[in-house]
Amino acid sequence: MIDISAMLHELGINAPRHEHAAVMTVEESERLVPKLPGAKTKNLFLRDKRGLRHFLVTVPHDLAVDLKALGPMIGAHGLGFASPERLGRHLDIAPGSVSLLALCNDAARAVEFVIDRTLWEAPAVQAHPLVNTATMILSHEDLERFIAATGHSPRIVDVPAAIVDRSSVAVKLGSAETL
Repeated sequence: MIDISAMLHELGINAPRHEHAAVMTVEESERLVPKLPGAKTKNLFLRDKRGLRHFLVTVPHDLAVDLKALGPMIGAHGLGFASPERLGRHLDIAPGSVSLLALCNDAARAVEFVIDRTLWEAPAVQAHPLVNTATMILSHEDLERFIAATGHSPRIVDVPAAIVDRSSVAVKLGSAETL
């Protein structure tokens, strides 16, 4: 695995690092990560139906993604979540640590990078530095410099939101939660 801090330093990127408890989900990050500048992100590592194409999709942390609608937008059929084995093989990271910074581990450029327009237009974004026990802040200019250095081209799209059935969410959350 690449030393992401060293790589960012070599690129002239000053990305402040904030240590925190390990987080595996957006819900955990809401509770355990201190309030930081920059747009919070959620990262999905996906594959097409045949498993021939792989995608790192970075969206706002609170966006539930409609994978069925996203597929045609990026020219992929039958999008689904890739296995932890594929994640390790292509991005050399573990589940829970998926981050746009993991593109540095994709020297073969086998992973296509998709980012939601809202994040691309944000002045800064938050990203895990290949582990889920810290968060780094990257300015938009630094984000562009980093992606270019990895040899990837960002595909900037308006990632479609899934329609959430609020009645089923309420049942899952239980009576202590209100919607």
